[in-house]
Amino acid sequence: MTLYDLVAPGLEERGDPRYHLADICAADPLGADALLAALPAMNADADVAALTVALRTLLPDHDRAAEWNVVAALAAMRDLGILLGSLKRHGVQPAEAVPEVVPILELLGRRTDMVPRDTVHHYTTWNPAGPRRRTYTGHPMETDLQEAVRMAFPGLVAALDTCARVACLEPYDPGFATALDRTAHHVRSIVDSIDFTASNISPEFFALTLRPYFEEVDVAGRSYLGPAAAQVPLWLVDLTLWQCDRSDAAYDAFLAESLPYSLPSWREFHEQYAGGVSAVSKLSAALSWENTERLPRELAASALALGRVLKILKTFRARHIVIARKAYSDDLRLYEEGSGGAPVALLRSILDLTRDNETLVRQATSGRPGPRSGAPAARAGSSAV
Repeated sequence: MTLYDLVAPGLEERGDPRYHLADICAADPLGADALLAALPAMNADADVAALTVALRTLLPDHDRAAEWNVVAALAAMRDLGILLGSLKRHGVQPAEAVPEVVPILELLGRRTDMVPRDTVHHYTTWNPAGPRRRTYTGHPMETDLQEAVRMAFPGLVAALDTCARVACLEPYDPGFATALDRTAHHVRSIVDSIDFTASNISPEFFALTLRPYFEEVDVAGRSYLGPAAAQVPLWLVDLTLWQCDRSDAAYDAFLAESLPYSLPSWREFHEQYAGGVSAVSKLSAALSWENTERLPRELAASALALGRVLKILKTFRARHIVIARKAYSDDLRLYEEGSGGAPVALLRSILDLTRDNETLVRQATSGRPGPRSGAPAARAGSSAV
């Protein structure tokens, strides 16, 4: 049993149908199971003619697709999307080979309030397990890559709730540290995920075999990125912890490009908190008010909790860079940028930003004796700068 199996059932209780993972995985509105089971063989043979026929065969009637609910529309985009990526991998723009796919993709995008092509969520979280699994290659390493993303998804969704709680509190509030500790608990899944990736997927397989399937495709004159790990919302955790007011231009530009590939509720989360005060800034301001050696107990607990969650983010990013450098090394890489549009240099920049914020929190409390009990009531709102 994986972490995904343990946490995912809680997602089903949420009202958003995009979190009803079992329903989406079970859905097969296009009747695509049998055809997509043959997809790895088509790709192994670079059989563009067969891939083109498959895409045309699966296209639904426009009126029928217009009646689908979100669950069915997501499953349909998943199944059309893996054919889009397959055709592009073999040098063919899907919309040129099958022009009638464009209005269907646009319709499914509107029905799901997402971009008009498949994303990392279609490819991983909404992809059925077992014999119905949709893959480009059928290789066990591809399956393991999908599982690595699946195991991180529920924890990151839960972390958005606790990050929202952090954004509403001040460091003197005991709930601030509690919310950060819960966030740390949730985001540990990303470290498990990257360790699983490093142990099970070789850089050579990703760089030379799998990465070409994640290329951009054109839909109605606009290019859309393929499924990419960058579309998983770790950057939304950054948002309330430090990014909303301690970022840089390169990271901001990357987020602007990644945001359209998010779930609607994640885009709303970003809109709500993008202009706020980060946890790091609130803590720094609160600490600046403390002229005594010994910190109030609640403030010390908040500083320690924030340092812990930033350390987890730093650990993930350091390990991610090791993998990315191998996959995009000079002797392996076929592309200059990752499938999410970010070069390795940007990953390094984001790691440095994360490390800088973690260091700031750690140094602000280093050398101070243990916490003193009780914090003056007047301090409660003083950290909102």
